[in-house]
Amino acid sequence: MTLQRRTLLAATGATLLTATPLLHAQALEKPQLTLAVGGKNLLYYLPLTIAEQLGYFKAEGLDLKIVDFAGGSQALRALVGGSADVVSGAFEHTVNMQAKGQKLRAIVLMGRAPQIVLGINPKTMPNFKTVADLKGKKIGVTAPGSSTNVMANFVLAKAGIKPSEVSFIGVGTGNGAVAAMRAGQIDAMSNLDPVISLLTRSSDLKIVSDTRIVAEADRVFGGPMPAACLYVQQSFVDKHPRTVQALATAIVRADQWIQQAGPGDIIKAVPESYLLGDRAVYIDAFLAAKGALSPDGMFPEKGPDTAYRALASIDPEIAKATLDLKAVYTNDFVKAALLRYPGK
Repeated sequence: MTLQRRTLLAATGATLLTATPLLHAQALEKPQLTLAVGGKNLLYYLPLTIAEQLGYFKAEGLDLKIVDFAGGSQALRALVGGSADVVSGAFEHTVNMQAKGQKLRAIVLMGRAPQIVLGINPKTMPNFKTVADLKGKKIGVTAPGSSTNVMANFVLAKAGIKPSEVSFIGVGTGNGAVAAMRAGQIDAMSNLDPVISLLTRSSDLKIVSDTRIVAEADRVFGGPMPAACLYVQQSFVDKHPRTVQALATAIVRADQWIQQAGPGDIIKAVPESYLLGDRAVYIDAFLAAKGALSPDGMFPEKGPDTAYRALASIDPEIAKATLDLKAVYTNDFVKAALLRYPGK
C-alpha cells in the first residue's frame, strides 16, 4: 500500500470517528421547536417527560415547547397542519400516513410494546365472557383515531366485530377516563397507565388484553409492534439533520436512564399531577410498563411490517396500498447517539 493511500485511509477513518461529535458541536438548524403529544402524563410517554425533566433536551441545545393534546390523532393533526415540528406519538401513524401520501419518519423509539390495555367494566358487563360480547357496546378510547382506537379495532376484528358495530367514545388519558368508567358511561376501555393501574386496583376494570407485556403484545400483533416514538416530516429530516440528531440523543439518554431507575427515582422525576393522587398506583404502573419501554431507542427491523399488518387488517385502503416501509423510520440518529452514550 502506498504512503499516499495509507494517508487517505487514515484521514477517512478520522473523519468517520469525529463525524458525530462535529455534528453535535455545530449549531442546530432550528433549536426552538414545538412538540405535540397526546396524553403526556401516560407511562407510554415517560421517556419524553424524563428527557424534559432531567434537562436532556436543553443539554442538546434544544428549546422545546411541548403541547399536550387529548390523544395521538390530534397531535398528528398538529404536525400535518404545521403548528408542530415533531410529534411524540404512536409509530403506526407513520405507516398510516404514508398510505395517505404523507411522508413521515420515526427517528427514535420510546416503547417496544404498545402498553395499551383493553378491559371491560365489571359493573355494566357482569356476565362478560369473550370479546364477542362487546358488540354494540360503548368503548372508551383516549381519542377517536388514536393508537388506543387502533388496538381496540384490532382485537375486536379478531372476534369478528367491525368498528361500526361498537361506539367509540373519547375519554382522554386522566381523571376523565377514570370517572367515565366508574360512572358506567362506557362498557369497556382501551387506555394506558396510570389510568389502567388505578382502575384495576379499585376493581373498576377487568383486563381482557394487556400489551404492557411484551410477549403478549408480540402474540396479539404477530410480531414486534413499535409503540411510542418521536416522528417528524421527512422534509424536516432533510432540512434539519442536526436538530433531529439532538432530539434523538435526548430520548436515547432518557431511555437508558429509565432502565437504571427505581420507582423512587421515577416519582421524584415526574410532575406531581401525573400521579393521579396515588403514588402507589403510579409505582404499580411504572413497574408494569418498564419492560415495554425501549432500552436504547432502536426500532426493530420487523416492526414496520407488524404495524402494517395490524393497520391493514382493519383498513381496506391500507391493505391495498403499496408502501415503502423502510421509509417510515430510521435508526441512523439513534446509532449516532449510542456512540456518544453507549449505556451500561
